[in-house]
Amino acid sequence: MSTSEEFDARTDPYRRELLAHCYRMLGSIHDAEDVLQETMLRAWRAWDRFDESRASLRTWLYRIATNACLTALQGRGRRPLPSGLGGPSDDPWEPLLHGGDVPWLQPFPDAAFGAANGDPANVLAARGSLRLAFLAAMQLLPARQRAVLILRDVLDWPAAEVAEALDTTPAAVNSALQRARARLDEAAIGEDQVDEPDDTRARELVTSYVTAFENADIPALTRLLAEDVILEMPPMLNWYVGRQAYGEFIARVFALRGTDWRMIPTSANGQLAVGAYLRGEDGAHRAHTLQVFTIGPSGISRNTVFQEPGLFEAFGLPAALDAPAEPAPRP
Repeated sequence: MSTSEEFDARTDPYRRELLAHCYRMLGSIHDAEDVLQETMLRAWRAWDRFDESRASLRTWLYRIATNACLTALQGRGRRPLPSGLGGPSDDPWEPLLHGGDVPWLQPFPDAAFGAANGDPANVLAARGSLRLAFLAAMQLLPARQRAVLILRDVLDWPAAEVAEALDTTPAAVNSALQRARARLDEAAIGEDQVDEPDDTRARELVTSYVTAFENADIPALTRLLAEDVILEMPPMLNWYVGRQAYGEFIARVFALRGTDWRMIPTSANGQLAVGAYLRGEDGAHRAHTLQVFTIGPSGISRNTVFQEPGLFEAFGLPAALDAPAEPAPRP
């Protein structure tokens, strides 16, 4: 086996969990993919210096990935969601305001994480740390605090190991961790936003939501929502709170876009999601939005609607359904 073959064989099993790690740090699936490639390039260049007596291969790769993320984050702002930038909108019929060049938090396809290494319980815990509410709160932290929190609380590294990875001291790591935890406490993330809901009930709710939406049945749809449900739609700055506002906005969507929609189930950030397709004049249903649901005790408590068609490819979803065949070339 050549050196390159050995490197690929030993590092490939860690690619998916390293991608998730980079995503937790960066908040963007596209940036995470780029930094993963940079991580593997750095690891390849240092492969002849890797000493398994000093650190496991997994730990070594995480060190490289974390520092590659910190480099990528230099000079960059946070990736928010609309609900993190100001108060909710009052009128669901008011014009939508585009956020311009805001670098929005992106969803992460569960399929990209896969089973990874470790037992199923660890995989489930790791997916919990990918939930949108947690990632949005993480974006409030400075980059190094973010790294410390992930390495200590998500990966369960000891302070001394984190200190070595970040070229600092255990005391500095503990101090950064305290500040990071305090900042997350201020964000007041509800348990329903970070805990995995009952799978059967959650799927039933989302299935009923899809049926109601495709039937343009707004009363049935709103009955599935929590009283204080949140609807947000990056890159638009407008966001809404409450069943009534949610229902009125969906009525607006149907009035402006029509009622011929189809939805394909998927999952993102350990949460149920759908790809929504709108029928065009040619009869094809084309990619419109990727919608990620948060399920709480009293129903759907949040729908984050990503209006970025490029995400469909990352989620393995088609760009169009029932697209008309291309006309045969003329002889």
